[in-house]
Amino acid sequence: MAEHELGPKLWNYLTGGSDTETTLRRNRAALDEIMLVPRVLRDVSRVDASSSLFGLDLRIPVILAPIGSIGLLNPDGAAASCRAAEAFGIAAGVSVMAKPSLEELGRSFKGKHIFQLYIEGDEEWVRDIVRRAAASGSFGALCVTVDTAHYSRRDRDLQARFSPAEAIDRPNLAAGPVGKGGYRATFTWDRLERLCSWSELPVIVKGILTAEDARSAVNAGASAVYVSNHGGRQLDHAPSSIEMLPEIAGAVGTATKIIVDSGFLRGTDILKAVALGASAVGLGKLHGAALAAGGWKGMVRALEILEAELTIAMALTGCPTLSQVSRDVLRPHRLVRAWWGQSR
Repeated sequence: MAEHELGPKLWNYLTGGSDTETTLRRNRAALDEIMLVPRVLRDVSRVDASSSLFGLDLRIPVILAPIGSIGLLNPDGAAASCRAAEAFGIAAGVSVMAKPSLEELGRSFKGKHIFQLYIEGDEEWVRDIVRRAAASGSFGALCVTVDTAHYSRRDRDLQARFSPAEAIDRPNLAAGPVGKGGYRATFTWDRLERLCSWSELPVIVKGILTAEDARSAVNAGASAVYVSNHGGRQLDHAPSSIEMLPEIAGAVGTATKIIVDSGFLRGTDILKAVALGASAVGLGKLHGAALAAGGWKGMVRALEILEAELTIAMALTGCPTLSQVSRDVLRPHRLVRAWWGQSR
């Protein structure tokens, strides 16, 4: 396989979901069902789509979502994501499952990115990996993924007899008492609260899909909630992230940052998320596809296209800055009409 070529197994790994892939399809359908309302005769000669997240400057309100097996899609792994993010002017999510090691990243990238943690060992291991992430100097925030207490069934991978876990080295798991997911399945809100108290970095809790869980995350010490159904790759028949975003934003208030992912592909999608309360949008499948197709430069080009799309969408809805984006630029269609009335 060529360096940036996606064969059938990797394509299905990147683009697929769990079980019947209902959640995967729902993510896209729900985004498409929200309409944007054009507004005219406003001064949009200058459009500024920039924002920030925990002191990380974002040229557009986007981060590269963490991909554990990013090394299968680009030989440089998470280093390629970080390089692209810094070249464009956003932050990259770096998974604990990804290569290279935290220490190697620390020699090249300083304080610009977000470390994503799966609970892969016991409490001693968790404390150590949190310490290593902070000591590396590469990260401005810590993201704890909480929607994988059990790993889902992904039929495409099973049919292809493909296991990402066996296909790539994971240097950050090389040291310490790594388990087989048993401790992860016992990880509860009280343990999250302890983890938040250990971290020198603001904590983001990823995998939130209800207002109740969002409030619990904030009560445990999280600085941000990450609304996500894992791109349709965990619980099948779950709601889409964009459908749950208004409810969650209303529950946690403006003091808590909100990131959202799952199904976002265009600048218009980003505008919809910001209008419904998101501080930033995570790019997962698009992130992996761009890196595989064109390396870090391909990712930069994809971000440039998103920026152009977002800028045009902001201008045509009469919003020269993100602070002026509100639900007034949206109208619901039939799939989202019920929650729209309840959450306004």
